Amino acid sequence: MQFRLTQEAINLTGRKPMQDKIFIDSNIVIYAYSGTEIEKSQVAKKAIKNNKTVISTQVLHELANTLHKKFHINYLDISATLNECLDDVDICYMNKQQTVFKACSIAERYGFSFYDSLIIAAAIESECPVLYSEDMQHNQIIENKLTILNPFIL
Repeated sequence: MQFRLTQEAINLTGRKPMQDKIFIDSNIVIYAYSGTEIEKSQVAKKAIKNNKTVISTQVLHELANTLHKKFHINYLDISATLNECLDDVDICYMNKQQTVFKACSIAERYGFSFYDSLIIAAAIESECPVLYSEDMQHNQIIENKLTILNPFIL
């Protein structure tokens, strides 16, 4: 996947339909900025645009890390991309102590990695019924509160 920073990378500011509250995993955010995965980029942009979207501070961390390590983007451009991302989503959930402990519980119960569990915990705590992620099991239900969906196979 090639990363492409452009003025119109997502450009979803303005009115949104606000139909469903959806938590967006970092891999979906990264696809929204993809210059080579055009179909996935369109799906990711649509998911962000057509829903009330929530990310967490962890998603911002992972986005910054991926942009720097994988795409060799400098930190000034990464900062601009993070700001653009924050403009395009509706809520940025800040992980708390309780989020970390909930992640441990989820990791133990479901066998997810700690960092995937932290995304799941943040989605549950921000009261999202759906988590969009490409990296987890499609249609899995967590604690009867959250359904993981892969938006690329819907």
